[in-house]
Amino acid sequence: MAENLRYLPSVVGPVTGSQTQAFYYVYDYDGTSVEDAKATENYNTYGVLYNWTAAMNGASSSTANPSGVQGVCPPGWHLPSNEEWTQLTDFLGGHGVAGGKLKEEGTVHWKSPNVGATNSTGFTALPGGQRRQVEGKFLRLGEFGTWWSASETSNTHARSRDMQNNLESVVNLNQNKDHGFSVRCLKDN
Repeated sequence: MAENLRYLPSVVGPVTGSQTQAFYYVYDYDGTSVEDAKATENYNTYGVLYNWTAAMNGASSSTANPSGVQGVCPPGWHLPSNEEWTQLTDFLGGHGVAGGKLKEEGTVHWKSPNVGATNSTGFTALPGGQRRQVEGKFLRLGEFGTWWSASETSNTHARSRDMQNNLESVVNLNQNKDHGFSVRCLKDN
């Protein structure tokens, strides 16, 4: 997909979190009305932030390529594994330069400087920010885009990919499952 997923069956504010219960967030929305959350500019521009449990939608972790995990993605699509993210960044010349090729150009959505951004892939990565459990709030809209993978590393952590306005790279991170990040789905072969 060339945009962040917007599937939103329910919504909660940023102080609500869990590593085992699915939660869905819209950046800067602190309520429980799906209709009101969908009416926000952040929902329409950046999509939904999911904790890892919501992103997986009851599926088991996968390191396969392709992952075989539909997760929260629509039928015919899947949540990419860590290995699929690695294949993408390797194909684009390595993690050190792949972010620039994936990020939307300019500073309409990304804060300045949007280092290396060319969007030569058409991926149009947007900086949808994060919902961080430690702080219990939303952070970094315009500065960070972070996307879940289908690959867990422990009962409490899973792999994600991170792009930042001040870096050209794509960073492979091991994140707490109760954080809220974006999701990109891949079409099944």
